Amino acid sequence: MAEAAAPLLSTLVAIVGATNVLTAPHDTAPFLTDWRGRYRGRARAVVRPGTTAEVAAIVRSCAEHGVAIVPQGGNTGLCGGATPHESGDEVLLSLVRMDRVRAIDRDNATMTVEAGLPLQRVQEAATDAGLMFPLSLAAEGSCSIGGNLSTNAGGTAVLRYGNARDLVLGLEVVLADGQVWQNMKGLRKDNTGYDLKQIFLGSEGTLGIITAAMLKMYPQQRASTTAFTAVRDVDAAVALLRHMRDSLGDRLTGFELISAPCVSLARSQFPDLPDPLPGHDWYTLIQADDSATDAHLGELVEAALATAIEREVVIDAAVAQSAGQAGDLWALREHIPEAQRLEGPNIKHDISLPVSRVAEFLARCKRELDGAMPGVRYVTFGHLGDGNLHYNLSPPAGVPATAFMDQAEQANRIVYDLIDALGGSFSAEHGVGQMKLDEMRRYKPALELELMQRLKHALDPQNTLNPGKVV
Repeated sequence: MAEAAAPLLSTLVAIVGATNVLTAPHDTAPFLTDWRGRYRGRARAVVRPGTTAEVAAIVRSCAEHGVAIVPQGGNTGLCGGATPHESGDEVLLSLVRMDRVRAIDRDNATMTVEAGLPLQRVQEAATDAGLMFPLSLAAEGSCSIGGNLSTNAGGTAVLRYGNARDLVLGLEVVLADGQVWQNMKGLRKDNTGYDLKQIFLGSEGTLGIITAAMLKMYPQQRASTTAFTAVRDVDAAVALLRHMRDSLGDRLTGFELISAPCVSLARSQFPDLPDPLPGHDWYTLIQADDSATDAHLGELVEAALATAIEREVVIDAAVAQSAGQAGDLWALREHIPEAQRLEGPNIKHDISLPVSRVAEFLARCKRELDGAMPGVRYVTFGHLGDGNLHYNLSPPAGVPATAFMDQAEQANRIVYDLIDALGGSFSAEHGVGQMKLDEMRRYKPALELELMQRLKHALDPQNTLNPGKVV
């Protein structure tokens, strides 16, 4: 294989320079394992282009040699979508060097950025321009905007601003044959046929490689209020969501559901995290924002919560009195995934449902899992405002993690069969990658799968772009 790979590697070195074609194991290792450590692959090389022209030249060269490409951004994905396979035949294309802000149009409220720019730097550039980019998630310091778009990331502000695909006005994409498709006009109205950018958003690099994007910006939020509430059960949380929507309208930015075991787990791993309202089974974390300077937002939130308490929808509530307190409340929520990772292996589910069926799902699924896996511990949290739950299962006390993980397939069938029956999805915001290929075949309608495969074949007939992922 080394002899066969030599001509291609020489071409890649000619395109990007020797320092940006990594082959030594100690250099390539960080790119070949996913964030969770669940997937480990090998690659002929890790190649780091610095321009779209270099990406196009790499793609053309790999196509000529019949070599597949795995695009990768910040390598924070959770489904193995940016990890190469174990064959070692693929080239991993890392976009980390493509991290520039190309342009900001203040009047059009748009920003053009390259795919390797970390999400946090997108947010900072928007702030520096007097605007805001609302996509926000726990990994924003290390994930890249290209990865966010290729997986259609969700995060904490979907309730108000939508998923990543809703924040894009234009894309630059390198196609499987090395051609560059660019539609960066920055138009909010363009009724001239198919909206081609939507094909690539959420496709996980299987149809084309996103190299740049034109993003929507929004006015900066001049008023912000964060509240943490204790509620009796999930039905009460859903009722509170409806009440806060009615009271605040589109000022309601985020509405998170957190179970008591999540709080305990996060604080066991990170003792400095707050415990605002101890002793309850369920909590919500509420974020409200307003761009008006005289919004009186805090008063509106407190009044709405007071009414909810009077109606016995809320048991107790704590409203942050400073930006620091608000940050601490969000830190409690954002440290839950890391706390789970530190505790050890667990069975994860990133699922979505109509909000109206979340409580029913949790009750029914618990009954089934309790019967099949006695003692299983539930670590349930997520974005209740948009129906996205992170429904994670941890081993019973004293049960070895390995033995528990052997039950993952049984647990998945119970969870996903019920999700399907209730009109939900087995992947809400993390994508499909290589982790959920079997679920795609099991739960996607046959015609829908066929249409996806037709599209894949039309845009990537040689199957060189991230093969074995999504479809």
